[in-house]
Amino acid sequence: MTSLREPAPHDSAEHGIVTIDTGFHRPVFDAAYLVIENGRAAFIDCGTQHSIPALLDALARHGLTPAEVDWLILTHVHLDHAGGAGALMQRLPNARLVVHPRGAAHMIDPSRLVAGATAVYGEQEMTRSYGEIVPVPAPRVVVAEDGHVVNLVGRALLCVDTPGHARHHLCVWDERSRGWFTGDTFGLSYREFDSAHGPFIVPTSSPVQFEPEPLKASIRALLARDPDWMYVTHYGRIGDAQRLGADLIEQIDAMVRLAREARSASDGLHARLTESLADHFVARARSHASPLSDEQARAALAVDVELNAQGLEVWLARAG
Repeated sequence: MTSLREPAPHDSAEHGIVTIDTGFHRPVFDAAYLVIENGRAAFIDCGTQHSIPALLDALARHGLTPAEVDWLILTHVHLDHAGGAGALMQRLPNARLVVHPRGAAHMIDPSRLVAGATAVYGEQEMTRSYGEIVPVPAPRVVVAEDGHVVNLVGRALLCVDTPGHARHHLCVWDERSRGWFTGDTFGLSYREFDSAHGPFIVPTSSPVQFEPEPLKASIRALLARDPDWMYVTHYGRIGDAQRLGADLIEQIDAMVRLAREARSASDGLHARLTESLADHFVARARSHASPLSDEQARAALAVDVELNAQGLEVWLARAG
């Protein structure tokens, strides 16, 4: 595969924002963000327990200590975003954790999260990929209702309810950068797909709570602020939000159509859906003039195709 490229700027703290590669799955795949303001800091998402050294290293590189972190804000509680939260909070003596109302209980008692993920991946893979999932003491958890403002020494970080990928999802608006920290609401944009046309983007569903209409409404809500930047978890800061948002909405509709068509396939829903989704995304990458070959693009998106298929299948079963 074409070699992966670090996003620019990776560690320049432009607008006081640092992109941190959490190391999950592969390089330049999963980001957490460090927001620095007047000698204090907030993390937005944190990766897994295995990501903690990278997060603490980012603090040290910018002259900060763990005691100077005031907040850990989670966009949602899927483990690639929040699996390391409890263990990280043990290292941040003055921080509080901010999470969507539907996610708070899972951070305080992660047993259901662990059981569900273990049932899918098995204990060995859970340990290898995520490490130990540690509870966060309830007094350190702040529930962020829609419109909640996190105050980072005068810098307002606005938390907005953004369902669609998951019902426990929020995005964070930072007026200073005119940017959204989007978690998975604004899709996936891997740097190896970048071309002369700019970033390439793909929607991401989730195997349990994908809802296409709420997701499209959430994307439109993000675009309504006319952002300069989107800080996506997978991966890094991207511009051109209006084009990409329109692209996401178009693709969500296409994914729904493909799922409904696959339902009557003689070779089975899952097999037909994964094939049609892969063909769809690869064709779009080709029209985007991605530097990857069709084979490379298919390999790079294989995990996401599988997860999108699972999310669509659960949605189909629920929608009837």
